[in-house]
Amino acid sequence: MSSKPHVWRYSLPAALLLMAPFDILASLAMDIYLPIVPAMPGILGTSPAVVQLTLSLYVVMLGLGQIVFGPLSDRIGRRPVLIGGAMLFAAASFCLAASSSAIPFVAFRFLQAIGASAALVATFSTIRDVYGNRPESVVIYSLFSSILAFVPALGPIAGAALAERFGWRSIFVTLGAFAVIALLQALPRWHESRPSAPAPSRHAFGPLLRSLAFWTYTLGFSAAMGTFFVFFSTSPRVLIGKAGYSELQFSLAFATVAAVMIFTARFAKQFVFRWGTSGSLLRGMCMLLLGAALLAAGQGLGTPSSWVFIAPMWVMAVGIVFTVSVTANGALKDFGDMAGSAVAVYFCVQSLIVATAGTLLVIALPGDTAWPLAAYASIMAGIVLIARRQLHSGRQPQT
Repeated sequence: MSSKPHVWRYSLPAALLLMAPFDILASLAMDIYLPIVPAMPGILGTSPAVVQLTLSLYVVMLGLGQIVFGPLSDRIGRRPVLIGGAMLFAAASFCLAASSSAIPFVAFRFLQAIGASAALVATFSTIRDVYGNRPESVVIYSLFSSILAFVPALGPIAGAALAERFGWRSIFVTLGAFAVIALLQALPRWHESRPSAPAPSRHAFGPLLRSLAFWTYTLGFSAAMGTFFVFFSTSPRVLIGKAGYSELQFSLAFATVAAVMIFTARFAKQFVFRWGTSGSLLRGMCMLLLGAALLAAGQGLGTPSSWVFIAPMWVMAVGIVFTVSVTANGALKDFGDMAGSAVAVYFCVQSLIVATAGTLLVIALPGDTAWPLAAYASIMAGIVLIARRQLHSGRQPQT
């Protein structure tokens, strides 16, 4: 058995102000960049496929890096992993701003993702250490769901405004500056929360990978996050490239989806209390399926617009919030004594699924249509519903 984790002496709002910037930065590095994606092939002298790689590579490394940093944080602590990751993220962001060609840009994007990965796994491991068995955990996860929505709401708008006024390089300078500010706040205040005596025998990934509950909820998280990944991968091409939106118009349309997520996240605690973890997952997947059906119907109308592309995404945004509010606790509930490793595998698996399946669908299907988004959401939601049924069939205790 592991010893009792350290209890932070911060109030919940103070703890969130300390932890949230690292979650925000990991998401912001994806979203703030979106308005300039259509222009980047010309800027870097490369192809659209390479620019798509900078999106996919970020998501892949955000997850893969955690296979290293999760167990490392179990071994040496959350604080050094967080500090090191934040420093790497800041340095890579400034180097991205100085890049002028595709190869160094892709390389620094790779390093930026590694830094974000380390900071993210240290943050969520700390949450699991401190709040995993406390009622505040639902509040924290729902608030982080709000962050997941809030950043996409403002990120593209901020990116478009920065690019228009100061040039595209200012986007990455801004990311680096915010990372430095978060780091300076964390250095004196982020106290170690790792259990002092973790059980060595639990540090293998085997127990996780044999858990049907872990797979069910991790696939649920993959379905939700992948839906959003395919949306932000295709939406610039659909709305800017095909529908003729300006960068600002695109950012505002994108922000309406995030606004729906913010509104829904405000009531996540009530949803979880009423429906439970499994019931919230079920409703989340059903909303993804409904949104996918609406997208397919809208695509049949031909001309892309906010109503046929964005409005169905509002439905899916509700499902994303229902899902991400419960999947972490559902997947990691039985692995509190190896929180760093468990969080690492959780994020790694979903990142690999999201980046691999999402990118393949964007490439295989017309990327300037709704078909990649509709296909990803419907396929993944179907898989999760099958896994959930198996979980409740008696093969494994209900989570």
